[in-house]
Amino acid sequence: MAWYWALSLMVGGLLVLLMLGLPVAFAFFAVNILGALYFLGGEPGLAQVVRNAVDAVSSFALTPIPLFLLMGEVLYHTGLAHRAIDAVDKLIARVPGRLSLVAIVSGTIFSALSGSTIANTAMLGSTLLPEMRKRGYEKKIAMGPILGTGGIAMLIPPSALAVILASLAMISVADLLISGIIPGLVMAGLFFVYVVVRCALDPTLAPGYDAGKFTLLQRLRPILVEVVPLLGIFVVVVGSILGGYASPTESAALGALATIVAAAAYRTLTWTALSIALTETAKVSVMILFIICASITYSQILAFSGATDGLLAIVEGVDIAPIWLVVGMLTILLILGTFMDQLSMMMITIPFFMPLVSTAGIDPIWFGLMMLIALEIGFTTPPFGLLLFVMKGVAPTDTTMREICWAAAPFIGLQIVTVMLVMAFPGLATWLPTIIGR
Repeated sequence: MAWYWALSLMVGGLLVLLMLGLPVAFAFFAVNILGALYFLGGEPGLAQVVRNAVDAVSSFALTPIPLFLLMGEVLYHTGLAHRAIDAVDKLIARVPGRLSLVAIVSGTIFSALSGSTIANTAMLGSTLLPEMRKRGYEKKIAMGPILGTGGIAMLIPPSALAVILASLAMISVADLLISGIIPGLVMAGLFFVYVVVRCALDPTLAPGYDAGKFTLLQRLRPILVEVVPLLGIFVVVVGSILGGYASPTESAALGALATIVAAAAYRTLTWTALSIALTETAKVSVMILFIICASITYSQILAFSGATDGLLAIVEGVDIAPIWLVVGMLTILLILGTFMDQLSMMMITIPFFMPLVSTAGIDPIWFGLMMLIALEIGFTTPPFGLLLFVMKGVAPTDTTMREICWAAAPFIGLQIVTVMLVMAFPGLATWLPTIIGR
């Protein structure tokens, strides 16, 4: 079979199954079984599928995923995240769009403590959105910052998706995790400036209200008590990696332990909260690992069928500058993000993208960080952005999906601006990993 027919069968068959509504893991396994029977020699190919699944889930590099997810779930279900939001709320005052800014600052802080984008959005939406609506905030300025900062959790470590991407792309997990810190803060800064300027130009978007008079000490004390100690979790995770004291897996374990210790120290850790956190972590982790099980076989089949080599030969035969190759790959991700989840996008594109990156001499960490942002954008792009549905679940019942999409639009634009900044100034992504490597 010609390579282009093999490519059409593997990619096209997967897209058809996904559009029919088959769960991602089952869609990949169905395509893999057919591909193994045809391209890997029948029964021996099926045996290889099983061996690949065992190898995938037993990989030590994937251990940070459930640990990072557990950190976010413990913070959410023990109420520590809500207390941090209240502290930030007291600090920010007399600024246009105050509660929207609280969402951005709180979301960025929570991103540094959680590996879960969904938990970030659900927590901010359920906590801040009702208060914003009660204060007369327009839906677009109330929901937009929450949707935007929900995606920052993918950039600022700990990030479960960054671990998955680095593991599948065969690049340094530690370098990719660290590379997201500066771009994540840049993105948060763009969100902050946008909200202040927009609300200053149109005060009706976020009507002002009397937040009470507090002394400087009364504003700073909740931050010192409720937020600064929690940032110790971030220091444990990132500091242990930066200092060379722990691998990403070990730092994830330290972070999970530090989160549980913090909840216990604040006397919010209960058996019920811990049980719920563990259950939710297990649900998401199992789904992720099932999909990863299928990834190795999928890549092998593409290689055995000649699809990967055929596509590489075409690209190598075209005289195209590396920067335009990067633009093309990121554009593909943005298009896929409108109708596909992030794990599926990685499974489909990484077997093609990373060989291209290597052939063109592109820095894999720089590209991996931009790929991570592009995947993040897919979380909020209609019609199938996952965070849009999370917001629909926590928003008032009269909120339409159209309103949620319009609220997300400016922040999607700012995320694209962040990609452009990283593309123009690669040091935003590579400086910290370079410093660590010295």
